Amino acid sequence: MDKVLEMRAITKQFPRVLANDRVDFDLNYGEIHALVGENGSGKSTLMNILYGLYQSDSGEIFVRGKKVDIHEPRVAIDLRIGMVFQHFMLVEPLTVAENIVLGSELRKGPFLDTKRAIQEVEDLSNRYGLRIDPRARIDDLSVGLQQRVEILKALYRGAEILILDEPTAVLTPQEVEDLFKVLLSLKEQGTSIVFITHKIKEVLAVSDRVSVLRRGRKIGTKATAETNEQDLAEMMVGRVVLLNVEKEPAKPGAEVLRIENLTVKDQFGQEKVRGVDLSVRSGEVLGIAGVEGNGQSELVEAIAGLQKAAGGKIFLGEQEITNWSPLRIREAGFGMVPEDRHRRGLVLDYSVADNLILGLHGKKPFVHYGMWRDDKAVYANAEEIIEQYDIRPPVATQPARSLSGGNQQKIVVGREFTQNPRLLICAQPTRGVDVGAIEFIHQQVIAQRDQGAAVLLVSAELDEIFSLSDRIAVMYNGQIVSVMPAAEVTEHKLGFLMLGGRLEDYEAHEVSGNAKQD
Repeated sequence: MDKVLEMRAITKQFPRVLANDRVDFDLNYGEIHALVGENGSGKSTLMNILYGLYQSDSGEIFVRGKKVDIHEPRVAIDLRIGMVFQHFMLVEPLTVAENIVLGSELRKGPFLDTKRAIQEVEDLSNRYGLRIDPRARIDDLSVGLQQRVEILKALYRGAEILILDEPTAVLTPQEVEDLFKVLLSLKEQGTSIVFITHKIKEVLAVSDRVSVLRRGRKIGTKATAETNEQDLAEMMVGRVVLLNVEKEPAKPGAEVLRIENLTVKDQFGQEKVRGVDLSVRSGEVLGIAGVEGNGQSELVEAIAGLQKAAGGKIFLGEQEITNWSPLRIREAGFGMVPEDRHRRGLVLDYSVADNLILGLHGKKPFVHYGMWRDDKAVYANAEEIIEQYDIRPPVATQPARSLSGGNQQKIVVGREFTQNPRLLICAQPTRGVDVGAIEFIHQQVIAQRDQGAAVLLVSAELDEIFSLSDRIAVMYNGQIVSVMPAAEVTEHKLGFLMLGGRLEDYEAHEVSGNAKQD
């Protein structure tokens, strides 16, 4: 098969980090080539070089057989290369059509030709099966639809080579399925796709070939049909990886978290959490499953004091903590890995060391006499957590902003877990994290459980819910619709409940189905 793209011996050195070390990569016409590796392995750097955001220190790039110098994104776009980033670059108050034609506006005199823009976007979305209303405002769209806009934006500029950087990191399972249908449709129409990810199951589901990077070096390229999950995991990490966490049966103790008839409203007065009752005991993991947007975020933030409860009560042990301040709740023995690490978990311009003491920065051993910072203690703490949690690069003075998403997540997890909280909330704890780090974080969650913590896990990854949970609660439309021992839950049953089905209807259907088989 002819190559539409070749990258030969690409090398890129950053201060203290060799991001790409003589990496070769190629892409055939009309294929999906997955590029996988741990966080910090050099995947995004390699593709940023292809898109002109970085320049390589050495190496060559060929597009359609011709050697090219891609020194800025405009050159890449002119070569019909498009890139969709993990964090979308859309103007939220504008419409879909306005965002797609932005920078290549269709004008009627001095004004945007809105009618023609809408028509062209409709034609484009119909051609590629990316159905979307061109008149809708971006801030009214789900994350999955916003991603669709980003893909259409690249296609509108003529992209024949499409780079997708961690495209499923912020999508629900249903949105991931929709994305894969879109990618397969694009492939059938001749688009060549580079799919950057660390999720092995997605690689196996959608790609034709897969290349693995580890610590800046290419480990190998395989036909997807000739490999498997365990093989790819070992290539990525360099050792055997446990894809399912090993754990002993839970030994639940006293109740640590109790929620009674909790109601939480949004800024417009709409109820997002509706009369929730819930209990988590020490020594157990209670997983909350549900399609994102069904009140899980508001529930977690109300427990943490980040959002006011409109009604009901929250208890930590025997103490009511309803509407306490976040700091006061934290001091009572609460730890949290938030779902949005940038907004709730980190100060991106602070160093790794400073982020590792957030919430603890006013306490011993990090300050003396309530005011004098002890840098020695701050950096000793950082070095210990960096080593324990394998944060890369291992530089305590580096700003958190400069780390990959997975390593930023390790900062948050390391900080929260090392405090040995009574109650630990993990909201999407492995979002944007590679397979090796997922294994480690899962082991640490179970270690917290076994040390007596009560763990409340909220995750959109059903594999994660099944792997870690001792009990599973299903949340739909702001309510807990069922709580069951994990051993009694199947994926089919969980999916039925997540979409609003009632447990009694499911059980009646199962009984009826079994009777027919008999």
